[in-house]
Amino acid sequence: MAIGAACLAGLPTPARADSTGDVTATVVVAGGELSIIVPASADLGQGSPDEGITGQLGTVTVIDDRAQLAATWVATVTATDFTTGGATPEETIPASAIDYWSGPPTQNVGTGVLVPGQPTAAEAVSLAVRQTAFSRTTGDGLNSASWNPTLTFELSPSTVVGDYTGTVTHSVA
Repeated sequence: MAIGAACLAGLPTPARADSTGDVTATVVVAGGELSIIVPASADLGQGSPDEGITGQLGTVTVIDDRAQLAATWVATVTATDFTTGGATPEETIPASAIDYWSGPPTQNVGTGVLVPGQPTAAEAVSLAVRQTAFSRTTGDGLNSASWNPTLTFELSPSTVVGDYTGTVTHSVA
């Protein structure tokens, strides 16, 4: 018997079990990017110098996947001159003759306040300089917003017939 007792005495004693136990755990919430999606191209219609041209650009969407506290952003817009042929003055619709209005949001997901830059046609602005198209002034986490802006081209009496091409650029930051 003395041999058996000696063997047991050499074994480690198990730790005493508590009735509760805490584990500190960590998770990471990863944020994505702030991005803008615009139509690849747009046919804004046709008109004559005495009428001008008005058309909708197509849906513009800001997607904010940054998942931030105070996830605010501002989307801006500007345009180049629209030209045809040799881009002479008669073959150019200057950006200063292109008016833009964002209109109301067509989609708004997330928290916070979404503010259109130009909610009505009466508030249209010239695209000769960068303008605010839309902004989210408050809100947290993921969000997105869409709108379908309208452009109006004021044509001079000397504007000649042709297919005019230019670029409308939306940015978000």
